Amino acid sequence: MTILDAALADRFARLTLGHLGQEYPHKLDQVLNGPADVATPSALHPIFYGSFDWHSCVHGWWQILRLARLFPDMPVAADIRVRADTMLTVQKVAVETAYLARPGSAGFERPYGWAWALALHGEAMQHDDSFGAPWGPALEPLARAFAARFTAFLPKLTYPIRTGTHGNTAFALLLAHEWADVHDPALADLIVARAHDWFADDRGCQAWEPGGDEFLSSALSEAALMSRVLNRSQFTVWFGDFLPHLAQGQPTTLFTPAHVSDRSDGKIAHLDGLNLSRAWAWRIIAAALGDQHPVHAIAQRAATHHIAASLPHIADDYMGTHWLATFALLALLPPPSV
Repeated sequence: MTILDAALADRFARLTLGHLGQEYPHKLDQVLNGPADVATPSALHPIFYGSFDWHSCVHGWWQILRLARLFPDMPVAADIRVRADTMLTVQKVAVETAYLARPGSAGFERPYGWAWALALHGEAMQHDDSFGAPWGPALEPLARAFAARFTAFLPKLTYPIRTGTHGNTAFALLLAHEWADVHDPALADLIVARAHDWFADDRGCQAWEPGGDEFLSSALSEAALMSRVLNRSQFTVWFGDFLPHLAQGQPTTLFTPAHVSDRSDGKIAHLDGLNLSRAWAWRIIAAALGDQHPVHAIAQRAATHHIAASLPHIADDYMGTHWLATFALLALLPPPSV
């Protein structure tokens, strides 16, 4: 498996710094209530106006901050700190937060962007006084606004969204739970309860995936979430019922990296993200099962296979370059300890 070292981290960070401030092309997520709402991306979103869309810019910021914390001496780390000092300010966060009060904004970036906003705040809070302590406190009002949206939304979401794109419930809750476990215990408890409600009784997953524009595995995202809300013994039992034939290489769809036919097509390019996010999920699952479990080695091999399929292509075209380095970082980060 490719190792995340300072050289690769520097490459990822430079790719992302190159588009965090690139305003166009841009895909807005916006309801227009009148002509006054027509404005440039940078006027609407003074921090998250780059990277083609709002959520990609948010997780691009998460990515560069995480890399700068892990590799503070890499050449590009100083540029990251300067950019963060300029952009992650109280004044700019206030504008981003005020946007959420606009009429028609209840569904803005739900739930994918919500979850990444929490992840960004969580990462920013881990930087000490010598490394930009104001970033986390500055971002807190935005994070709290999205946490409140999760708290209001999750009880009324009758059915989980299992599609492998931005609406996926399990992926969003996986990110949100990591933040809430530290910053909002009540939300963490709600996420655990809802995960049980929606997924605890799932059995014999067929893994009919991927769809042609998916960047998340519905099956593996769900399993990764359940590995966080169950203890090891509980998860081992649940996982054995959920995917009972993995030792026999079934379902084959989960072991087969997606083929990307046209990386200049923004939707088809999602499939590179699928390969990388599957690798991330496989590694989380392997760690949750433990190295004595028979699926552990199978999961690790599947992760390696998926990384190899798409890591060489993250800079092939802007339709992937504006976001794929984040998913490459997810795929290569050590999974959380159990």
